Amino acid sequence: MIQKGSKLNGTLSGNNVIVLFCHYKHWKFSGMSNARVTQKVQLVGMDISAMETLAVMHDELTFRGKQLFHWVYKQQVDSINAMNTLPSSFRDLLANEYVLHPLALIKKTSSDFEPTQKFLLQLPSGEKIESVIMEEGKRVTLCVSTQVGCAVDCKFCATAKMGFIKNLTAGEIVDQYLLILNSINKRITNVVFMGMGEPFLNYQQVINAADLLNHKEGINLGAQRITISTVGIVPKIQQYTQEGHKYKLAVSLNSSSQDQRVKIMPISKTHSMDALIQSAWDYYHISKKMITLEYVLLADVNDDIADADRLLDLIGDLPCKLNLIPYNEIDGPFHRSSEEKIEQFVNRLQGANFMVTIRWSKGTEINGGCGQLAVLDQVSFN
Repeated sequence: MIQKGSKLNGTLSGNNVIVLFCHYKHWKFSGMSNARVTQKVQLVGMDISAMETLAVMHDELTFRGKQLFHWVYKQQVDSINAMNTLPSSFRDLLANEYVLHPLALIKKTSSDFEPTQKFLLQLPSGEKIESVIMEEGKRVTLCVSTQVGCAVDCKFCATAKMGFIKNLTAGEIVDQYLLILNSINKRITNVVFMGMGEPFLNYQQVINAADLLNHKEGINLGAQRITISTVGIVPKIQQYTQEGHKYKLAVSLNSSSQDQRVKIMPISKTHSMDALIQSAWDYYHISKKMITLEYVLLADVNDDIADADRLLDLIGDLPCKLNLIPYNEIDGPFHRSSEEKIEQFVNRLQGANFMVTIRWSKGTEINGGCGQLAVLDQVSFN
């Protein structure tokens, strides 16, 4: 336990922050600029340990950091001045040297046909990202982005057209939840890491963000209400498995053979389908949890009966759920499978040893569906 007035030197590690300092004016947080701080430091993204350290560094008692954590993540206030259990002098200091929210909400677009909304948010560095809220009964799901753009270059995805621009910090990921929650004024029941970017190429920040969403003294979103999706970065799936994380795991499979997958998902050149399926088996054996496999149906690419047969052989007895996703079209060469083809594909999978569902994306007319997220002033379709 760090006490008020402690002389701190060296390195102190929290879940998502490393503080290096000899004196509190010479420090940095991971994801922030180095050396002397010349701009306000973001509060959203700090874990409880970091906030306790922050309090001590400013000559406050350790428990003030825990109070700060509660205000940011549990009470979810929109200003530092609203944190009325903190001493006014501490609030003044926080207001002068720190900023609560790293993101700014720029625009909200609502569907005319269903309760789906897309949000455009801006980073402190000026880049923009998108997030989506989808409602179905009492279930309110937030789809968050983890990167600006994406590096894996899936040929059917709008985000891939942007290329990779930068990773988001844990705070920029969590702030999507906080700002959108305040905007919709409804309880968010589920969060899926399925927006812009490849989560496992920003692995530690994504895990830190999930931990903040799940923290019992903060947002307290249940672990089974958080899903992290990946295109299949095999070493990171292995790391995720070994670390024993409790969040749901989904993998974008999208093909029934290695040759086919390489053409539409070039990442398969590095991470083969055989290695991917083996990592899914390892995940099940170690975690005792089912993995979710996502399969986007592309007309005349991966949607015929032979594909369904190969898929049955590929997945075999793997305990999993297979989500079939009719393609959401963007400008490009790919198209959604016909309803007849989709029905034939589903029928062929009847009797499989795994659960099969069809997931129709919401918000497609506002380009808020799976694979449609892209910030137009940061992308050029060719």
